[in-house]
Amino acid sequence: MSVIHRSPLPEVDIPDVAITTHVLRKAADLADQIAIRAADGSRSYTYVDLSEAIHSLAGGLAARGVAPGTVVGLMAPNIPEFAVVFHGVAVAGGAITTLNPSYGPEEIRHQLLDAGATILVTMQDLAGVAEAAIEGTRVDQLVLIGDGIDGSRNATPLQEIYAEPIGQVGVDPSTHTVVLPYSSGTTGLPKGVMLTHRNLVANIEQVRHALRYREGETALAALPFFHIYGMSVLMNGLLANGVEIVTMPRFDLEGALGAVQAHGITRFFAVPPIVLGLARSPIVDDYDLSSLRQVFSGAAPLGAELAIEASTRLGCEVVQGYGMSELSPVSHCTVEGDARPGTNGVTVSNTESRIVDVATGGDLSFDLPGELWVRGPQVMVGYLNNPEATASTIDEDGWLHTGDVAIIDGDGHMTIVDRLKELIKFKGFQVAPAELEALLITHPAVADVAVIGVPDPEAGEVPKAVVVEAPGHTVTLAALQDLVEKHLVAYKQVRELAIVDEIPRSSSGKVLRRQLRSG
Repeated sequence: MSVIHRSPLPEVDIPDVAITTHVLRKAADLADQIAIRAADGSRSYTYVDLSEAIHSLAGGLAARGVAPGTVVGLMAPNIPEFAVVFHGVAVAGGAITTLNPSYGPEEIRHQLLDAGATILVTMQDLAGVAEAAIEGTRVDQLVLIGDGIDGSRNATPLQEIYAEPIGQVGVDPSTHTVVLPYSSGTTGLPKGVMLTHRNLVANIEQVRHALRYREGETALAALPFFHIYGMSVLMNGLLANGVEIVTMPRFDLEGALGAVQAHGITRFFAVPPIVLGLARSPIVDDYDLSSLRQVFSGAAPLGAELAIEASTRLGCEVVQGYGMSELSPVSHCTVEGDARPGTNGVTVSNTESRIVDVATGGDLSFDLPGELWVRGPQVMVGYLNNPEATASTIDEDGWLHTGDVAIIDGDGHMTIVDRLKELIKFKGFQVAPAELEALLITHPAVADVAVIGVPDPEAGEVPKAVVVEAPGHTVTLAALQDLVEKHLVAYKQVRELAIVDEIPRSSSGKVLRRQLRSG
């Protein structure tokens, strides 16, 4: 018999509308209020400016062929124009696949090919890597964001695309994929996560009883918009609730503290390494942070001791939630005023959770660890081009198997206690062991290899390579790091190395990572 943990929060109505319609729902009432601005003061958009820019860009994109079925790649740091491009594509009926701007050409090319993108929008200073990446893909239009683009490259300045504004192209919010972030899910290489308009709209509404925004609030957006946390909770969720967004293209603690002081930030969204800096860095004392109402951490578990330490120092709540790209992303969230350090909060509205015994498949009740399963309107449609991975993640009854081991206490608060899935979380970013293993095995000194995550007080986890040396060869960490640096983004770098005689594997050949971690 199933033991279903239902949300203790009130049910919410989920409007049957496109995501941009929902995000701009307050635009008329807040017409002259700043919606989004750059922390350095270089530019800003009021709600009316933002709405006009989005719909004008949508008109220009539609004239260039963007329509339902079109996929547009967006590779940019956190700047106000990220929201314009994202929603311009959505209004035109297309889908957006967001890319990490620190990716190398091979990583970009893989995502563009898999997503079937035909347009890539990126920054002027990323044009070189973008041109290399689109070779061999379906991308035939490169669009650059930036001032003073001279047209010497085979690219179009974003400003030239704006045209007569159009309204939302008709789509079915429940079935139309609007965004394709890439995630390694519970295992394997990065896969396109198909999220619909309804998925995104639902998740904005599902957290309304936990993230209780008030009039006149301002939030710092230093976490990347290309990641589902930044995209959905920050960019879309804040705009939909009338919270002014202050963007930072790249996080640095001093810059973030200066932004809090200068802009009166009330909401600081973070990941555990940032919380560590807020708790312990001496420069924190040099800034006035009295405007902060809450620091909200996500993407990786935040320990109770660190949460308490940061909260005591800052004089505000330091809380966390839980989610994943496949959940749009939030399934659990701490309710404001009900902080319980170390827990990930309660199941959000319109959502059900189960804790399932890994060995028996039976349901568990309170305070017993098992795999967390989630069901609700935020669950993805599936993985793009990968029905097998979809079927192994979402069962026939709609339960998404998260791959995380959790407990739920008698008050409904969930805590992540372990990980079943192979994914490594480095400073909130996903590192797929399989991707690193496929690269490292190409080194002539490596006969066999497995990659595991090992605990790190600052990063959460770091990738560790466990290697069997090829006969007559010696493997060094520096040599492996040189290989990774040439092919993958910096956060996927191997940080530790162990040499072994044999990689433990199951009878089916699967690497026994738990055995490696415990050894």
